[in-house]
Amino acid sequence: MSWISFDIFRTLGFDNTLLLKPSQIFSHKEQLREAKWVLFPEYWQLNTLVYGLKARVFPSEASYRLGHNKIEMTRAFEVVAPANIPWTEIRANTQENAEELWGLMQTPFVAKLPKAALGNGVWLIEDRQAWRDYVAKTDVLYVQEYLPIDRDIRVVIIGDQCIAAYWRHQASRGFYNNVAKGGSIDHSPVPQVAVDLALNLAQQLGIDHAGFDIAMVGGHPYVFEFNRLFGNQGIEGGDVKIRDAIVDYLNRQSVPTGPNFPTRPVTPRKLRRVA
Repeated sequence: MSWISFDIFRTLGFDNTLLLKPSQIFSHKEQLREAKWVLFPEYWQLNTLVYGLKARVFPSEASYRLGHNKIEMTRAFEVVAPANIPWTEIRANTQENAEELWGLMQTPFVAKLPKAALGNGVWLIEDRQAWRDYVAKTDVLYVQEYLPIDRDIRVVIIGDQCIAAYWRHQASRGFYNNVAKGGSIDHSPVPQVAVDLALNLAQQLGIDHAGFDIAMVGGHPYVFEFNRLFGNQGIEGGDVKIRDAIVDYLNRQSVPTGPNFPTRPVTPRKLRRVA
């Protein structure tokens, strides 16, 4: 068996790939052990596949671990690119911390839930009542400075390449740039520094399948987050381009690497952009 996929929609057209439902993980243990790649498992399957079956997964384990939680993601960003994240405060949700943060942050500021996507779980806090409403919704207080922007950049990384980079303009109701929230796509050229930031973060953190959201303020790029599972609306070439990039990347990884495959040293590939 060559490859096994747990996501039929993201792996349509892949050759020599067995499609399984996530619930079939325990009835195909030997096939999963022998597979060269296990593609797009659900998050709950990750420990079983990586540690129990010693499977080699795509997207990478780092893509899953960091992409699953904005807190872990932000802390990783702070280590590898501290000058490229908005001012962020993360605290346990206590009355004391809530009061301290309200006094610390200048309104408006942004508050987020640690686990959310598609623009959900993000609020622009403009007054004390909005802050109280947010505090009542979360166990962890995650707040960021508000950047004065009306658009951001989505940079799509697959493997060791940037396959797309485009602007996302703010929705008509304001604040949200996400396409799922009414944002619009613009394929005008984006600054190279934004693409370089996404490539550097991907390389430093071991992320190989992600859509990075990056803002430009005065020519300086700031990363908000990345989404491990991203939409293809803004990618010219759509599913075909994504599929071809994944297949190319996986085929080029002929020598296993990582903690489960310490067979021999491998020279890291330099990340590159593909037009």
